[in-house]
Amino acid sequence: MTLVHRLGDRDMPLDKELLDILACPKCKGDIILTKKGDGLVCKACMLVYEVKDDIPIMLIEEAKKLEKPQDAAI
Repeated sequence: MTLVHRLGDRDMPLDKELLDILACPKCKGDIILTKKGDGLVCKACMLVYEVKDDIPIMLIEEAKKLEKPQDAAI
């Protein structure tokens, strides 16, 4: 199964199987895709990992800190 999100004027697939195996690199917990499909959120760490060109950037030092979980528009 493939999830599709919009990126500019084109659709970019993000594989459901990939989402199922990815974990937060900081706490090893679950991550979820944002509504826009442009990031992966770890609610436990309050971090968002960007997705660029259909590639999740899973580097802790590149993640964006959330003030509150709803900031990620989950």
